[in-house]
Amino acid sequence: QVQLVESGGGLVQPGGSLRLSCAASGNIFGLNAMGWYRRAPGRERELVATISSGTRTNYADSVKGRFTISRDNMKNTLYLQMKSLKPEDTAVYYCNAGQQRYSGSFLWEYWGQGTQVTVSS
Repeated sequence: QVQLVESGGGLVQPGGSLRLSCAASGNIFGLNAMGWYRRAPGRERELVATISSGTRTNYADSVKGRFTISRDNMKNTLYLQMKSLKPEDTAVYYCNAGQQRYSGSFLWEYWGQGTQVTVSS
């Protein structure tokens, strides 16, 4: 029903910036939440940022003040603007789409293939 394709990953120096994109296609009706996960070798998958109904956004403490999640509904595209990047931000970043429950938790129904972000000098 829905396909998510990430892009924008790459190599960036510490302190630099990078913007990730997630293009959504298919039937997106009924989906009210999107988010970004990341996974680094040897670490658990981390929910980095979410955006849901009413453009409500939430961020992991590790990225607050540095990352911004946004969406362009006309383009059916989700973005993650990353600045002041740190080596510990190095990970594969995944785009997700699904539903936010009344409790606030998320049920992710679709996943992208991931895009690699490497922060190194």
